[in-house]
Amino acid sequence: MNIKNIAVLFVSALIIMSCSKDKDSDSDNFDAAAQALTDDKALLDYFESHYLNGEDGEIWEIGGDFVGSAPIEEQIPLTDQVEIENVTLNDIAYKLYYLKTGNGVGAAPSRVDSVFATYRGALLDSTIFDTNTNASWFNLFNGLDGVIPGWSYGFPNFNAGEKIINPDESFDFKNNGKGWLFFPSGLGYRNDPTRSTIPENSPLMFKIELMTVNKSDHDGDGIDSIDEDLDNDGDVFNDDTDGDGRPNFADADDDGDGILTKDEDANNDGDLTNDDSDGDGTPDYLDSDS
Repeated sequence: MNIKNIAVLFVSALIIMSCSKDKDSDSDNFDAAAQALTDDKALLDYFESHYLNGEDGEIWEIGGDFVGSAPIEEQIPLTDQVEIENVTLNDIAYKLYYLKTGNGVGAAPSRVDSVFATYRGALLDSTIFDTNTNASWFNLFNGLDGVIPGWSYGFPNFNAGEKIINPDESFDFKNNGKGWLFFPSGLGYRNDPTRSTIPENSPLMFKIELMTVNKSDHDGDGIDSIDEDLDNDGDVFNDDTDGDGRPNFADADDDGDGILTKDEDANNDGDLTNDDSDGDGTPDYLDSDS
């Protein structure tokens, strides 16, 4: 099997995965909308009773008599600190919350990019169910080997850090994006009964640190996948210039004219958006008659 065929199978699998997930979510009888409201109340109750300890960046219970607790006047409820992102997934409205404890100096990822990050995942009762202290690559694309939706929507609110090359050619990162993600079960593992460490319908919280970002080009056409979201609605699946059923981010010939997108750079400057042979305002790679 040649590389081109492998790529075709890969992007086809992306499309099939997306369609099957939508079908699954439509066909089961679970009341996801009601669960979203229940989860949001649980999250808001948690925020009211917990605060961010500025000394260690950890979340503590308000009023708890623990060694290292902040003075009571500094125990500000998370309710006053978290930011909200409204997310609609499978026609269900969710609220995702995030809290930044360190501002990164690099680029923020999109929902179809990959991130090099560390994390610690916990339930709202502080039970830790997973941790990764050694940074690893994670595909934010929600499908195949991608992550849960809470990560896909949450990580883009953070910026990466700065890569430092050491004299021995090893590397480190500094000024990383740091903070917390909080989201309902619908953006996590839903009502999945197969996970021994995560009960069904559990809101989740993650402490994260974002080192760097890799911009994805799923079809290898020279255009970052997120830049193939032509209507800028955040959904790369509904942009299909040639109407062949294959969205642009997974289509190596976006306009279906028989010329690969990557070969429609007439002036060879590496920018496909400024080539418009017939002057009609549409770049050649999106224009089937040029």
